[in-house]
Amino acid sequence: MNVLLLAVDTLRADHLSCYGYRRPTSPALDRFAREGVRCSRFMAPGIPTHPSFTTLFSGQHPIRHGVVAQGGKTDLNGRTPTIAQLFLEAGYHTASFDNLWNHKPHFGRGFETLVDSSRRRGCGLMVMCEEINTRVLQFLKQRANDPEPFFAFVHYWDPHTPYWAPQKYRSLFYEGDPCDPSKASLEPLYAHPLGSRWKDTWLKTVTKDLGYPEGRAPTDADFVTALYDQEIRHIDDGLSAVFETLDATGLAENTLVLVLADHGECMTEHGIYYDHHGLYDENLHVPLVARLPGQLPAGESVDALIRHLDLLPTLCEACGLRTPEEIDGKSAWGLWTGSRRDEVLAERLVSAECSWQMKWALRDERYHFILQRQPDWYGSPPRELYDVRADPGLTRNIADERPEVAKELESDLEGWISDRCKTLGLAGDPLVAHGISMMDPMLRKSAAKEARA
Repeated sequence: MNVLLLAVDTLRADHLSCYGYRRPTSPALDRFAREGVRCSRFMAPGIPTHPSFTTLFSGQHPIRHGVVAQGGKTDLNGRTPTIAQLFLEAGYHTASFDNLWNHKPHFGRGFETLVDSSRRRGCGLMVMCEEINTRVLQFLKQRANDPEPFFAFVHYWDPHTPYWAPQKYRSLFYEGDPCDPSKASLEPLYAHPLGSRWKDTWLKTVTKDLGYPEGRAPTDADFVTALYDQEIRHIDDGLSAVFETLDATGLAENTLVLVLADHGECMTEHGIYYDHHGLYDENLHVPLVARLPGQLPAGESVDALIRHLDLLPTLCEACGLRTPEEIDGKSAWGLWTGSRRDEVLAERLVSAECSWQMKWALRDERYHFILQRQPDWYGSPPRELYDVRADPGLTRNIADERPEVAKELESDLEGWISDRCKTLGLAGDPLVAHGISMMDPMLRKSAAKEARA
């Protein structure tokens, strides 16, 4: 059996049609989901990209593997086997279509073939799916008649900022004048220290390409959300090309295909505009769909909590590989096949971020609690508590109204961190030890001023 991991960067679950979104953003993925298993509660233990993919590759929580920030100073321990190394050890041909290995060498560990399409056009990280698929589709056609099984990882970037899909998608999902002065929903973005980087770069390019005079900028937040949705429709066509190639070559019948994301994106929620920081559902809840004809039931929905760290043991069980001892995840294979339908992998989710904000989150069936380690430039409170059942959008912080619940969850979270640090031999909270990695000097000064106040 072959394994194909298709990872779409910055793709939140609730902007996909198959997860209930109001716009038809994902027709190909919708069809794919009807042919396989859709996981409705796939959540990230660490954000953004580097922590999340390290968790996926290692089966370890960020508190164990130590990669807690984007572009941070920590790499995965060289003795920790990655998922690609496990498949290589088992006799698989391993291939990566990605450029993350340029930033963290452990993202290339265990791959016989490394294809970095961004180098062909000198386009940096933001290589489009068409460029990546040039190599991916070629690879699949070559493997069609090869008896050696393969494990392949494909990392797409298209929904990531700056959102600006190819021309044929730009008429989708929005009508009207995006620069209408009577609309003002983007004013909070432009008033924020982060706003100028979008207004003077990416959004300036967008309005220029649309024919607006110099100096005009979008005023309507719905327009920018439509740009993001257009990018999703764009990558959906890219995924469609892969699905069609699998069908045409006959690989579909013997290839376990997973479509997933590392993290999501805040559009305007919680005062965060077009970025992926903040331990809210917009960033933590991402899609996961798996298909393997004959072994996974078609059209099934799995509602159990599944995390990125559960995928390594899941794939090991599916393919009969050894599972490393030092992992934190559990296999979801029984949930997917139906053989262990009532199995509980985890009752709570613990998530961390330390790139733009330094925070921990603890989530159970009823509550979502966020604990701040350092003040952020949004002026967020040090503790946030949300009732998930009554307020699924996490819009109303009730920490002051329910102090006893907030105190209990904070104690549970601090206890979990303390226990894990003791077990792993850590001197203390790895977020505090690491420090925020991506705050520019202006924002550092602002945060320091808030902290003194």
